[in-house]
Amino acid sequence: MDPTNGLHHELRWLCCGPGERLEISLPLLQEWRRCVPDPVPSDRVRGGIPIFFLEIALGQFMKAGSINVWNIAPLFKGLGYASMVIVFFCNTYYIMVLAWGFYYLIHSFNASLPWASCDNPWNTPSCSEIFQQAACNNSYANGSIVNSSLVNVSIAGNQSCELGRSPIIEFWENKVLSISSGLDEPGSVKWELTLCLMAVWVLVYFCVWKGVKSTGKIVYFTATFPYVVLIILFVRGVTLPGAYDGIMYYIKPDWSKLQEAQVWIDAGTQIFFSYAIGLGALTALGSYNRFNNDCYKDAFVLALINSGTSFFAGFVVFSILGFMAAEQGVDISQVAESGPGLAFIAYPKAVSLMPVAPLWAALFFFMLLLLGLDSQFVGVEGFVTGILDLFPMSYNHKYKGRLL
Repeated sequence: MDPTNGLHHELRWLCCGPGERLEISLPLLQEWRRCVPDPVPSDRVRGGIPIFFLEIALGQFMKAGSINVWNIAPLFKGLGYASMVIVFFCNTYYIMVLAWGFYYLIHSFNASLPWASCDNPWNTPSCSEIFQQAACNNSYANGSIVNSSLVNVSIAGNQSCELGRSPIIEFWENKVLSISSGLDEPGSVKWELTLCLMAVWVLVYFCVWKGVKSTGKIVYFTATFPYVVLIILFVRGVTLPGAYDGIMYYIKPDWSKLQEAQVWIDAGTQIFFSYAIGLGALTALGSYNRFNNDCYKDAFVLALINSGTSFFAGFVVFSILGFMAAEQGVDISQVAESGPGLAFIAYPKAVSLMPVAPLWAALFFFMLLLLGLDSQFVGVEGFVTGILDLFPMSYNHKYKGRLL
């Protein structure tokens, strides 16, 4: 396996970090309720960076992917096969997230966002565009709330206001996912999503089909442009009403949560997944380094860039969440979502409340697509490198690796 310019390798690891930001930063809220800084740096120093360096160094020394790298200790070669299975499943589920992002990006190019209103074929009679608590109170006082299986929202006194299902949730569940009533009703194929899935797979393929050299050039754009979008969204976010409360919620820790074991488990999960540890991708990409490359320095620099990007992205996210909480008249913890709920429910809801909503929606989902592509490049390269190492004869024909 021929080593290539170390700069390509470094850029590829730069893209591995930001691509996880929106999936990882908010799940910690589930247990912390506020960002507690101590567990993350602690887990990063004790576990994240050392193992990150170990995997890169091992790949650089052995010049092999996640399976053949264990020729250094054949007894542990099963770890290589296990990591290949893990990265395969990660590739297959992560590409679906990209398809959802691409689907939302296409729907952002409309005069009005389709998830901002209830006048669509996929909406149900219980759909309601009421977002603000004041509007809820007025509707309750006027007796105009529809009596159905709706969401209860507590208001002043012992009263409660039943708001209809949000159009954002109905777009996500009824239009995008088409969730059925149960396992006994499998539903039909969503051709729009299928085409989006095919499109992103084709895009990923043509970005990596010529190997690390072509990917390194593409990553110059896909890994740097999201920072431009993040800065734009940050400037916009901090100028919104309620942004200060959201940022203060983000940076003021709740120290009592440090006594809970789940906080430390979530912090470790964040660091390991964010650094792509144990997936075999680090050893595969490390194998493209020059043998005498200073991977020790790379490990520290890229780990700091990874975590710094995550920290900065938190300001972007929480300024928006603070705006949402101010608009709806609720506590920030009630608008914070985790996992897909952040990218496809909370943030679409936020941009629907902003002026020129389609512009901010398109910017956000374009950034999400680029970040996802970066992470997908890493996973696909790691998997393909491991497979090609098992079949070295594939290098005898220049097209065999591309077809794989």
